[in-house]
Amino acid sequence: MSTSQVARAERLRARHVPGDPLVLVNVWDVLGARVVAAQGAPAVATASWAIAASLGLPDGEGMTLADNLAVVGRIAAAVDVPVTADLERGYGATPDDVATSVGRLLATGAVGCNLEDGLVELGLPAAEDPLRPVDDQCARLAAARAAGERTGVPLVLNARTDALARGAALPEVVARGRAYLDAGADCVFVVGRTSLADVAALAEAFDGRLNVLGRPGQPTLAELASAGVCRISIGSSGPGIAYGALARAAAQLLSRGPYLDDQAFGLPD
Repeated sequence: MSTSQVARAERLRARHVPGDPLVLVNVWDVLGARVVAAQGAPAVATASWAIAASLGLPDGEGMTLADNLAVVGRIAAAVDVPVTADLERGYGATPDDVATSVGRLLATGAVGCNLEDGLVELGLPAAEDPLRPVDDQCARLAAARAAGERTGVPLVLNARTDALARGAALPEVVARGRAYLDAGADCVFVVGRTSLADVAALAEAFDGRLNVLGRPGQPTLAELASAGVCRISIGSSGPGIAYGALARAAAQLLSRGPYLDDQAFGLPD
């Protein structure tokens, strides 16, 4: 822990303003982090799916905690803005395991993390309940919060819930989110397609401490801000942006087409 790391954590928390949300363009490597930071981003977030995919591994803790933190640590060392990491399910069976994972995360220089309640990756069928029981997830969030307090870093804790994406009704999503906030989360990340009315209802229920995805099919960034959210992230859609452009460029060049202006893009040092 250092005073600069504490300051970065405080800066990150202060950017979570309902109605004037923090917009996070999630990345998966150092170069992407530098590019995003150079555009004026006040913080950088990682996406576990993207990091795992770049390593040829599946999401859902298919990569090890060490794999994840190796990338997070390099990113945190490469940019001057706060870094928040996708810690997936917390890499461990018990709350104490989660606390250990958070301690290791903070040792990289990162100052925030996501912890999710999904037990099965979205898009995959689940033979049993795909969500961790609320009390269990609350214990894990409380352990993460305590780990930050022990290190002296005011961890910015984003509690992801997959309840909506798994078909839960809005009252269940609200109940989970309120419990997570009471357990020590700073913000609730609701994954799943939402109408603007649902976003506004969730933002009100969570006193603005709501993170949603910004991507096609969702309300616009301006609409989400007006609904009172405090955080918008693009999640795992970063590779679609980057590699979609690469695929189009490759097709143009391989067909003997003209060079692309982006080939001269000045990458940050």
